[in-house]
Amino acid sequence: MRIERSFRGISERLAVRYLTNLGGEQVDDDTVEGDGWTARLSSETVGVGPSLTLTEVTVVFEGENDRLESLVESFAQKAMRAGG
Repeated sequence: MRIERSFRGISERLAVRYLTNLGGEQVDDDTVEGDGWTARLSSETVGVGPSLTLTEVTVVFEGENDRLESLVESFAQKAMRAGG
């Protein structure tokens, strides 16, 4: 199974920390692997309105269906709180 989600207002570094706190291990700069799942991260700066920019981190989760659903939900809850 593959799930792609984007989150604004967090950094890749913070996203990696969240994923490792959820049981993953960082294997390179943009990949975290856990038991039955892999997450690959990328980021870009996106414009919001005429003068504001934010970092948008995209995470591609791949792995076993039963593991991914709870992982993506837990990660999303952490990422949504990051913006304050």
